[in-house]
Amino acid sequence: MRNQNRPRHSQKVKSDFAIVFDLDGTLVDSVYEHVISWKRAFADEGLHVPGFMIHNKVGMSGRLMVRQVLRETRQRVSLKKMKAIEELHKSYFSRMLPLVGTLPGAQALLDRLSSVGVRWAIGTGGDRKAVAAQLKSLRIPDSVPVTTGDDVAEAKPEPEIFMVAAERLGVRITQSIIVGDSVWDLLAACRGKALGIGLLSGGYCSSDLERAGAYRVYKDPADLLTHLEELGLPAD
Repeated sequence: MRNQNRPRHSQKVKSDFAIVFDLDGTLVDSVYEHVISWKRAFADEGLHVPGFMIHNKVGMSGRLMVRQVLRETRQRVSLKKMKAIEELHKSYFSRMLPLVGTLPGAQALLDRLSSVGVRWAIGTGGDRKAVAAQLKSLRIPDSVPVTTGDDVAEAKPEPEIFMVAAERLGVRITQSIIVGDSVWDLLAACRGKALGIGLLSGGYCSSDLERAGAYRVYKDPADLLTHLEELGLPAD
């Protein structure tokens, strides 16, 4: 899961808080690959679902995604078919992984936080196998916890993924800044009483993220990097 030549966390600053990052649309540019994969999965099972209905649910667990889409489109399928749709999505997405790269400034942001001693982790609803493949494009220190959907019982918008990630860093979620690109990330941050920061790199607009509870909204990781001081973080 981790690359060689990994940066080490600096010991210069001992912070009593931490940052937890979502992955898809926050650090890696994979949201639209998810949309296409879901659209194909639904189509394979004879269901027509408009892309916009899928996009605004990326960040939910697969099971919640399928149920909500079916409810909105007033379509009913068996539990067996719902599980088949989830598996088809995983299959299609795995084939698209070679197209997925990091978002602008993602590696520089993570390296900067490590260099100034700010603890950070990754908390994503993706399954462990897909997450491991996506993380190959990033240099992640061995000391950084990566929490996936396989590690928790409740998916976003429940805060469990972020709570577990924060606990693995030795802090409570209330001492954490949650950085995500979707309303589901920010709703989870609010439910966990954490400070939520939104990024536009997942395709949501600023107003959507702000209504979901974002304290600040930035364009992408590169933009966040240039505004760390606005969050009370050391910039250099």
